[in-house]
Amino acid sequence: MTVEVRRAETDAERADALEVRRAVFVEEQGVPEDLEMDGRDGESIHFVAYDADAAAGESSERDDADPGPDNRRPIGAGRLREVGEGVAKVERIAVLQPHRGEGVGREIMRTLEATATERGLSELVMHAQTPVEGFYRDLGYETTSDEFEEAGIAHVEMAKSLA
Repeated sequence: MTVEVRRAETDAERADALEVRRAVFVEEQGVPEDLEMDGRDGESIHFVAYDADAAAGESSERDDADPGPDNRRPIGAGRLREVGEGVAKVERIAVLQPHRGEGVGREIMRTLEATATERGLSELVMHAQTPVEGFYRDLGYETTSDEFEEAGIAHVEMAKSLA
């Protein structure tokens, strides 16, 4: 599978990102929709990952998302939100269940971090769900807190310097 991650610039791309987030956080993990849709989307940079092979007619039977622009299937999403001088928060990283373990999350993070660097940001912070803490640690993030609960799910704070 070929993954294409892009900044969600159009309404359709933003809708694709929200579709993935809703599927993962609300439907799969049971996060209340009012917590998932927290009113901060307008101040954030959104990213959406597509199965580029689906656009070439190699759609997988595992895909259950509606095709996006150019018949691509959205399979992952994330957002980046500036929270202070030189600091941004990585949020809402989501990959549809059939595509986990295929490098989609890693590609989303690579694109998100490149965008943060282009914007002159020096540090990224996040609240990571504890089951994926190791994934983020492998990408250079350090755990900076004890475990805490957010939306009924165990999390830890993590940070990475981009300087």
